[in-house]
Amino acid sequence: MQLEFFDVPSPCVSICESDEKGLCRGCMRSRDERQEWINFTNDEKQKVIRRCLQRKKRKLNQLKVKPAEQVVEPLVEEYLQPSLLDPPSNTNTSPNTDLDFSEFEL
Repeated sequence: MQLEFFDVPSPCVSICESDEKGLCRGCMRSRDERQEWINFTNDEKQKVIRRCLQRKKRKLNQLKVKPAEQVVEPLVEEYLQPSLLDPPSNTNTSPNTDLDFSEFEL
């Protein structure tokens, strides 16, 4: 039996502040989930990540519903490193037609 380390990476994005509900503003994990992360099985870690995704969606929906309140968090998102919770960005790069490869040989 081989030990498997770090199969499911931590969703931490190095913003370790608690919001009004006690969830981390960066990764949306609860205090218990952050402290016990290393002891969780891979299945438990994936469940935590799914819960974090749900929490993030709920929080974003609440922010959209309450435009009158001042929101600080979108300003913070500019400085975040990419999160494992975010879907991959679709950067469509179109081929550059200005390049001339006519003299290139294989």
